[in-house]
Amino acid sequence: SLRVDVTGQTRKEKVILPSYLQGKKPNTIPNKKIEDPASGKLSTSSLATRQDLTSFHLIPPRVTFGVLKEGCTYATTVIMKNVGVNFSRFRVKQPPPHTGLRVMYTPGPVAAGLQVELEIEIFAMLIGGKDTGGLEEVSHDIEIVTETETLLVPVKANILC
Repeated sequence: SLRVDVTGQTRKEKVILPSYLQGKKPNTIPNKKIEDPASGKLSTSSLATRQDLTSFHLIPPRVTFGVLKEGCTYATTVIMKNVGVNFSRFRVKQPPPHTGLRVMYTPGPVAAGLQVELEIEIFAMLIGGKDTGGLEEVSHDIEIVTETETLLVPVKANILC
């Protein structure tokens, strides 16, 4: 029961359910369009089944580079797994150049149960000219547009001056 803890005592605080039990995924924006921006037009008959059966999971769901040396390039890999029952397409909106971020991936459909690797690369550069005490924080959400939703991958890094 959610009203008592493991010792049988009444809970003092409300239990916060994880997002997957609440029926929504974190860092996602559902697509409102009938036409899909990632794969083109959909026929009306397949629209109802396709929206409920396609889904991607990101591993890890967020990227933290930590403290980076200015002028160096760093990279990490994010796995994007298709956990739906149909093949699905996606595309990545490249971040603006001033962030120093770039996403490299192989475009194309992803079959059910398979995964693709997204390589997130950052060139550590300072944007502002003000003195920030030796560290400048870079934070940006990378947008991945799928057939049913837009996934957001938060990327954070601290650049050492």
